[in-house]
Amino acid sequence: MLSFLGDRVYRRLFTAQVVALLGTGLLTVALGLLAFDLAGARAGAVLGTALAIKMIAYVGVAPVVNAAVARLPVKPVLVGADVLRAAMALCLPVITEVWQVYAVVFVLQAASATFTPAFQSVIPAVLPRERDYTRALSLSRLAYDLEALVSPALAAVALTVLSYHDLFLGTAGGFVASAVLVLAAAVPAGAAGRGEQGSLWHRTTLGARIFRGTPLLRSLLALDLAVAAPTALVLVNTVVYVREVMGRPETDLALALAAFGIGSMVVALCAPAALDRFGNRAVMLTGAGAIPPVLLATTLLSFRAGADTGWWALLGLWMLLGAATSAVLTPSARLLRDASDETTRPYVFTAQFSLSHACFIVTYPVAGWIGASAGLGWSAAVLTAIAVVGAGVATASWPRDPMRSSVVGEDGDREHHD
Repeated sequence: MLSFLGDRVYRRLFTAQVVALLGTGLLTVALGLLAFDLAGARAGAVLGTALAIKMIAYVGVAPVVNAAVARLPVKPVLVGADVLRAAMALCLPVITEVWQVYAVVFVLQAASATFTPAFQSVIPAVLPRERDYTRALSLSRLAYDLEALVSPALAAVALTVLSYHDLFLGTAGGFVASAVLVLAAAVPAGAAGRGEQGSLWHRTTLGARIFRGTPLLRSLLALDLAVAAPTALVLVNTVVYVREVMGRPETDLALALAAFGIGSMVVALCAPAALDRFGNRAVMLTGAGAIPPVLLATTLLSFRAGADTGWWALLGLWMLLGAATSAVLTPSARLLRDASDETTRPYVFTAQFSLSHACFIVTYPVAGWIGASAGLGWSAAVLTAIAVVGAGVATASWPRDPMRSSVVGEDGDREHHD
């Protein structure tokens, strides 16, 4: 399964992804504790707003920046984004006001909105074989799960001897290490300078137009909505469940987030074999279908949980949610690759990055503000309803004819290969 790691370029790029995500995982834990220090029981509202700002940066910045840098070599774009992310992480330890959190989060995530789609669009050029690319996607999903597993575990250990403010230094170090590794990688020339045709507006909207004209990608957007519901619940309200409702120590926040990561990693490890046997549709729709009942169980737990109840149930539910979301997310880049060619691929990946995160503009405030004002139970109930809509629309709209699953033209109007 890991033979493609013999490719030196991919190995360096993958290592860069891993170290950056380790730093991002430290940021997730530290930001939650910073929000609790600044806002107490309303930490969920602060995190919900901060994460909604993050999504606004993703949705508003990613398509424009990708179009603006389309003619530039990809390596300096990636390195510049990493340097800016490191600088913003170094600002977080000295923050004393909530509005400062929002400002730094916006700039940091605008840099991430530049880095991530560019990075993802390079990998198909580095690993052109179908088998290698599929297994690289599984490995990439495992790398993302490090943010919810290894990083929280490291944070839990570090918090026994350090202040959570020191975790932000680890975040900055991860971004710096990522920049160094990208500099050392010989990125293929074909992965840069593409998609040069048309105006800035044409390039900015190209990915969205391809999504509009491709039935399978429209179904993927519904799946993005289904995934956004449990992800928002976990990222926004875990700190409230752990610290406020159950009265558990700071280190248990890391453990709860790690449970989500464990579930995701298990599915990511099994994904290549499952995809080879059952295909994208069965795997992804099964994952989406599992999300609403687990969220419903979380809703019931939320109305009953207290200081002496619910901890082990919470860990189990978080593991199931991690597994279900991973079943949807791991194969998604296969759909994007099949729906694009070398000219349109950066725009399709950027559109997925932007449009999928637009779903969080809805779910993050629901998780944060409804949780803070009406209670965690009602927040989980609304998110359950959102997940039902997303999973239902995706199941009903996914085309069964594989010939209708991809579009590679630049106009975004052709719905299937002839």
